[in-house]
Amino acid sequence: MATINDIPDVILSNIFASISDTRTRNSLSLVSRKFMLLDRATRVSLTLRGNARDLFMIPTCFRSVTDLDLSFLSPWGHSLLSSPFSDTDPQLLAHRLRRAFPAVTSLTVYARSPLTIEILVQQWPGLKRVKLVRWHQRLASWPIGEDFVCLLEQCENLNWLDLSTFFYWTEDLPPVLQACPKVSASLVHLNLLTTSFAEGFKSQEIKEITTACPNLKNILVACNFDPRYIGFVGDETLLAVANNCPKLTLLHLADTSTLTDVRGDPDNDGFTSEDAMVTKGTLVEFFSGLPLLQELVLDVGRNVRDTSMALEMLNSKCKDLRVLKLGQFHGICLANESQLDGIALCSGLEELSIKNCGDLTDMGLIAIGRGCSKLSRFEVQGCKRITEKGLRTMACLLRNTLVKVKISCCKNLDAAASLRSVEPIRDRIQWLHIDCVWNGWEEIGNSEQVGLSFWHNQVEEPSSLFSLMGSEYDHEMRRKKCKYSSDVSDGYILENNGFWCKKWDRLQYLSLWIGVGELLTPLPAAGLLNCPNLEEIRIKVEGDCRGRSKPSERAFGLSSLTLYPRLSKMQLDCSETIGYALTAPSGQMDLSLWERFFLNGIGELRLSELDYWPPQDRDVNHRSLSLPAAALLAECLELRKLFIHGTAHEHFMMFLLKIPNLRDVQLREDYYPAPENDMSTEMRAGSCSRFEAALNRRPILD
Repeated sequence: MATINDIPDVILSNIFASISDTRTRNSLSLVSRKFMLLDRATRVSLTLRGNARDLFMIPTCFRSVTDLDLSFLSPWGHSLLSSPFSDTDPQLLAHRLRRAFPAVTSLTVYARSPLTIEILVQQWPGLKRVKLVRWHQRLASWPIGEDFVCLLEQCENLNWLDLSTFFYWTEDLPPVLQACPKVSASLVHLNLLTTSFAEGFKSQEIKEITTACPNLKNILVACNFDPRYIGFVGDETLLAVANNCPKLTLLHLADTSTLTDVRGDPDNDGFTSEDAMVTKGTLVEFFSGLPLLQELVLDVGRNVRDTSMALEMLNSKCKDLRVLKLGQFHGICLANESQLDGIALCSGLEELSIKNCGDLTDMGLIAIGRGCSKLSRFEVQGCKRITEKGLRTMACLLRNTLVKVKISCCKNLDAAASLRSVEPIRDRIQWLHIDCVWNGWEEIGNSEQVGLSFWHNQVEEPSSLFSLMGSEYDHEMRRKKCKYSSDVSDGYILENNGFWCKKWDRLQYLSLWIGVGELLTPLPAAGLLNCPNLEEIRIKVEGDCRGRSKPSERAFGLSSLTLYPRLSKMQLDCSETIGYALTAPSGQMDLSLWERFFLNGIGELRLSELDYWPPQDRDVNHRSLSLPAAALLAECLELRKLFIHGTAHEHFMMFLLKIPNLRDVQLREDYYPAPENDMSTEMRAGSCSRFEAALNRRPILD
């Protein structure tokens, strides 16, 4: 009988080359020596880890790699080629990298200084794609455009540039693009969505950039739509973008105030005090000038009113549009009687995000569900007038396609209501975000007895809404009502305690927002009791600890997640949790005690990968792992990868050596502003090297 080893090497090589998933390739390379050699010969993308000073550790067997990521080398955040902590000659290190990876055309690198860029581009002058990373501040002594001059002058084939995680001044880029017209004209992708900007690119700078780069297909820009500021983006800028770059397929314009991942005020009605200087007529002309658009993001942060008519033009002018995200747009769907209008006419959309729409109602959601029948992803945030009825009806209409849903900061949709609203697609949904707003569920958070009667008694079927849509839709929705509400056997399982619970068969990723001081324990009782395939969870804790009393419970509730048998990856983000890092006032808890509260019970989970963002003290720009946190993380005995997005003391990190199979640990100060000089008692380059050496000396059981 023939086996896979009998397949000719040429065919096997083509099979390997078609596999892009890194984990799959890693697994295949362990099958046999032949598979290992095939993987090395065909792998085109590689991310290097380890310490940059260890030249002998640079692999030389991946000669076909074209996409090389050097941004995660240790010590993270230190200049790769000009570190004062290393005695390695920067030219020698760059030369060794080029010898090991001669075919590189795509490069990602942490460029603490312009010297790093200058040396690397000399090694690979044929670079086509570059992503620069820097969270540390740009020195004021550097000349304007110093970071980009060498890159654009020496890489004549450059067509893709990503600066989304690179801190620089907005005035650095336009003069260099204008001075290098040949390279600028060849750019097709430009990502300037830098989250560390205070005001973003000014109107004139955007005009200069788009004029210099007329062949752009993708552009993402952080800017300012507030008319009170000099250089705000308005009608004139939008029309200039459309006129200068008519080939755009992806356009992302976001106000800098919308880039922070902070939940808004749930009591806000969705309207801001200022209107953006963006008119309906300009939007129509803007859409007409970009016929090739496939993805459009306009997160304005200021009111854009009466947009229904303009959005109707998207369907006729931008026929290839598949992804649409709108922020602070009002009147997007009027939903008058049964007539579709506004955004509901964009029938080709596959992903839709609506943020802070002050007048979106349940009838608007239903109209969108009827008109945008291909939606696979839907996000709604900060819409105060929608309720469970409208969202549930929309989910019914989109049952065949909708698999990703985000519901955030909607006044009438707490955690339980959000889960009930996606009930019609419970057996299909794969990705879900909700806010952990319990509204009384705290009292029953420790109970796992969620009865079937609760679900039927709490959910009022929106038949009154169906009737407004006409007899045809009324008949269809009543048929679906029977299917999703009366068929008890579909998707319910009987637990040992004799109670029925609902099963989320395909849910693989869960994202949660929770306010500081709240507990996670009510989550199963709210409706997420049985998720057999949940593999990854992201939890964002947000709020001000200062002035808060000690929590009534000992633990935040991570141990309640043991209900999910396949959960192996977690992102615990406490970066927006504010408190006292050093000495707290009398009667209050400092951040080390809050970290103990958050992480208590994490050792009971069977996690293999963990990303952890410690809470911060903004007054002293302090975001560091505390002693209780280090001790609790050391209880995660099955961890293999741990990334701490902050700093830590060296002796605290040594606690982590108790984890038997831990292979990859790194401190990443990937927040702005990253500390320029590490404190004397925290991790420095030498401390990182000592910890990594101790980690690598241990035998790994598998």
